[in-house]
Amino acid sequence: MMASDSDSSAAAEKMKDSFVVEDEHVSNEEIHLTVLKTSLFFAGDGFTVYDCKGELVFRVDSYGPDSSDTDELVLMDPNGRCLLTVRRKRPSLHQRWEGFKGERSDGDKPIFSVKRASIIGRSSVTVEVYNSPGEEYQIEGCFSQRSCTFFNMMKESVAEIHRKVDPTTGVMLGKEVFSLSVKPGFDAAFAMGFVLVLDHISGESFFDDDDDATAEPTVHPTITTQD
Repeated sequence: MMASDSDSSAAAEKMKDSFVVEDEHVSNEEIHLTVLKTSLFFAGDGFTVYDCKGELVFRVDSYGPDSSDTDELVLMDPNGRCLLTVRRKRPSLHQRWEGFKGERSDGDKPIFSVKRASIIGRSSVTVEVYNSPGEEYQIEGCFSQRSCTFFNMMKESVAEIHRKVDPTTGVMLGKEVFSLSVKPGFDAAFAMGFVLVLDHISGESFFDDDDDATAEPTVHPTITTQD
């Protein structure tokens, strides 16, 4: 059942105090993005992100297998302008990453951090926003299966990752393409920053229950298709 305009506006109003990377990517309606992993050889090689009209929204250029290149990731708009930088904090037992608005320069202070809540057994991820007391997010689910939910402190869903199905054939697409749904009032660029960190710290092991023994046929995506 589709939410009414008034319901969407009310939801967006409730989230108006959430951290915002850029106002342009905050909507009063739910945003549905198609995220395409641009390489299957290394975790986090790069992404292109499209809206439901097939227009490019975000991109992350491939940074290759060299570990010296994987400590800092940059989320850009279609024109290559840096929106968000996420950087691995070393040393860190919990694989902590820190986020910086725009392009990071030496001496800049992070505005949020992302870390694994546990290093033993089944884990979740916690996102803490600095200079905003009480603003924290929890990410739960199975990222390797492209099934995650991002919750705020009230346990309300603010964004979701899920497998994408080709509406013309009903076939589930391969893991290199998935959907990111962002709730009204939450910043899609901020949500995409979570995706970058999840993909990089996890590879194919984070939240992995090894339950992919019965793999479905892989179909390469048609970007212009809509959920």
